[in-house]
Amino acid sequence: MGKRILIVDDAAFMRMMIKDILGKNGYEVVGEAENGARAIEKYKELIPDLVVMDITMPEVDGIQAVKEIKKVNADAKIIMCSAMGQQAMVIESIQAGARDFIVKPFQAERVVEAVKKVLG
Repeated sequence: MGKRILIVDDAAFMRMMIKDILGKNGYEVVGEAENGARAIEKYKELIPDLVVMDITMPEVDGIQAVKEIKKVNADAKIIMCSAMGQQAMVIESIQAGARDFIVKPFQAERVVEAVKKVLG
């Protein structure tokens, strides 16, 4: 069975794009969330192998969600997504515990490369 992945992004089309890329590469998307609060709930419920998380979202942002997920599981593997020019936020998310980041607009190769690297 492929690795189980949770996708978190407030934009449905972004979730769909990531899901499509991962699905074509043999990964199983076990859940989706539209904000950080739902991401934390879904993480606890699904215990995925990896979370692909957007930084900028309503209610609870990606950085806060990373911190909360890391409290639940210190070994949680998380890849952050950010739009161009959010370097400071990327650095903050890595400090919060994210393992890697991918930049929007996504390039399929980069998404797969990051996922392979983080899942080992």
